[in-house]
Formats: sequence, C-alpha cells, structure tokens
Amino acid sequence: MSAKHPVVAITGSSGAGTTSVMRTFEQIFRREKVNAAFVEGDSFHKFDRMAMKGEMARAIAESDHSFSHFGPEANLFVELEDLFREYGETGGGRVRRYLHDNREAAPYRQEPGTFTPWQDLPEDTDLLFYEGLHGAVATESVDVAKYADLLIGVVPVINLEWIQKLHRDKAQRGYSTEAVTETILRRMHDYVNYMCPQFSRTHVNFQRVPVVDTSNPFIARTIPSADESMLVIRFANPRGIDFPYLLSMLHDSFMSRPNTIVCPGGKMDLAMQLIFTPMLWRLLERRNKAR
Repeated sequence: MSAKHPVVAITGSSGAGTTSVMRTFEQIFRREKVNAAFVEGDSFHKFDRMAMKGEMARAIAESDHSFSHFGPEANLFVELEDLFREYGETGGGRVRRYLHDNREAAPYRQEPGTFTPWQDLPEDTDLLFYEGLHGAVATESVDVAKYADLLIGVVPVINLEWIQKLHRDKAQRGYSTEAVTETILRRMHDYVNYMCPQFSRTHVNFQRVPVVDTSNPFIARTIPSADESMLVIRFANPRGIDFPYLLSMLHDSFMSRPNTIVCPGGKMDLAMQLIFTPMLWRLLERRNKAR
C-alpha cells in the first residue's frame, strides 16, 4: 500500500461484469479530474491467443484438464506484483496491452490476440487503476493484494456468472454452448483455488443476485436484467461507512448484516458512485499530504 501512489484494483472472473464497473470509475475520474493510469488484467496473461491454443492442446494431450486462464501457469503473477509494488513506490512501472479484436489491433498494425510491446506508464498520474482477473491474487510466492490500497470484488452468484459468460462468448466470439461449457469445467480447479480466495481479501464486494429462476444456466435464453436482481454489497471493514446515508439514497435498500447492504440491482451505478467517490477523495487527500 502507498500513500503517495495509490493502487485501485477491480477483480472478478470472466463474465462477472468488471468492465461495467470500470466504466463507472471512468465517470468518477472524469468528474473528479483524476488522472488514472489504466491497466488491463488480460495484458498479464503469459500467452497470446495462438500460443494459448498451443498450450491448451499440449495440456489436453498430457491429460491436464485444469490448465486455464485463471491459474498461475497461464499468467504473469510476478510481473503483476512487481507493477503494483513499483507503482506504489515510484508512481511508475511497465505495462503492455492485449489486443482483443480488429478495432483494438488496427492502430498498432498487429493481429488481434497479440500483445503490444512493454512500455513505461505515463508520468505524473494520480493513481493506478487495474481491472481484471487477479487484482487480489496471492500464492505461496506472490501477493499482489498487499500492494493495493482499494480492492473491489465483482462477484455475481455463480449461475448468473455462467449465464453472462455463455451469452457473451456465444454472441461476441461465436463459441458454441458446448465449447463455453468445456471452458467453465476446465477452469473450475483454478476458480476454486485462485479466484474465490481473492474475494476474502477485497475491501468491498458487489454481488448481483437474480430474483428469477437461473437453476439451469446452460439453457437460459436471456441474462437476468438489473431490475430482476438484487445487489449485495459487503464491506470488509464497516467502520467509517455512512450506512444511514446510503440507505436514504438507495431506495428500497436494507441492511442484511452489520457490514452488508442490499439494494435493487438497478442501483448499482449509483451505489458505486456514492460509495467510491468518498473513498477516492480520502486516497487523494492522503496522497497530497504525503507529497
């Protein structure tokens, strides 16, 4: 953790909705005139798209049915930890981009599914903002979480997460239901061992819970909407959280535990604005005093 150079990280698995949360933070940053250095978690995968296909084929040939994007064998955990630590110490670090599609790849004249070269972060940024799979990961040799000043988990209930992933991968990537299901099964070992433990290290968790039947996510025709969901917001440390204010601002919300507030799913953006704007103020005030 660093007073001079704060690190904010959003972590969640594929299909959890971290990209939507990132857009909310972009709005906050624009309004509050925060100059953030953005880092995408996909840029810390170890293999590009073609190489990953080769590694996957190798794993299958060797009867390894748990190799996945979620685990340490497919990611640069050490480099991610180094980035968080270096940014906290100096405000600098080296990053690259993963180019998901033709639109992202065109300016670099590269193929989709490849990485840009490593380069230095811009100078004089106010904070580092990470969005991806492993913002709070920790193993026997690596602890990324300890270098973050604000950790946010985005964790839909598992059936909803699978529904969102199925619909996204089928619509945007052209995958079949069977192919997405195989990916979900392959990732389960790493999901249990490297994804779930992160949400015990986060400072705030947002979990969307549908109030419609999602018993069989593999045949769901639509993704439950925000209005068909409730949002469970858990604070690791409720001290300093103005719950009466939040309850008054988030219509139809209630407390389910001393550190947990529940509100309608459609209030997610507003809830994040209300919760994280003051937290960012405090981080930046501490930063200005330290400098």
